[in-house]
Amino acid sequence: MIRGVRTRVQRMAAIKAVLCDLSGTLHVGKQPIPGAPEALERLQGSGVKVIFVTNTTKESSGSLYAKLDAMGFKIKREDIWSSLSAAKNLIQEKKLRPMLLLSSSAMEDFGDIDTTKPNAVVVGLAPSLFDYAHLNSAFRLMREEKAGLYAIHKGRYMKTKDGLSMGPGGFVQALEYATGATAEIIGKPAPSFFHNALKLIDAKATEAVMIGDDVRDDVGGAQACGIR
Repeated sequence: MIRGVRTRVQRMAAIKAVLCDLSGTLHVGKQPIPGAPEALERLQGSGVKVIFVTNTTKESSGSLYAKLDAMGFKIKREDIWSSLSAAKNLIQEKKLRPMLLLSSSAMEDFGDIDTTKPNAVVVGLAPSLFDYAHLNSAFRLMREEKAGLYAIHKGRYMKTKDGLSMGPGGFVQALEYATGATAEIIGKPAPSFFHNALKLIDAKATEAVMIGDDVRDDVGGAQACGIR
């Protein structure tokens, strides 16, 4: 066997797990990318472990799963590791009482979280809340109550059915600029997000690959953790 070919075969044989992005990689909005359901089924049948890692914060885990199922993707709900799930875990671990800047759908996942007398600001994708009144309330909490700032992610933009749209990153940065604080990032590209995804499927970074459409958050974040 030619050396270069042998090396590639050896590398492929070493792959035991795949971390796969959802929005922009398998689907855009409610439309699957052509051929994606079939390609995913072949991947799932290859024997490797597959976990879906997503920064989607505009819909609850239940809504996301239902949408994927309706598009024909054969995915188990427990195989989805989202930045919303990571955010809820962090809130519970740190016993935070957050002001949640989240969409009404995403809020369904946080119904059991105490939000009285907030001591933290958690920002996801919530276009209807990114106005002066809400951002100023968050600003005052941070300045006057010393509330911490947490970004479920800092995506700059995303692909939607009618073109590119702003992500929450610019609004998080507005709060950082106004307060001098630095947000703790919860989802991709945070190393903890990838490490926790690997733990869920009992895989090592060196035997995993990342499939995604975002060079910075998907590819760059994974590579920084040793994932290919």
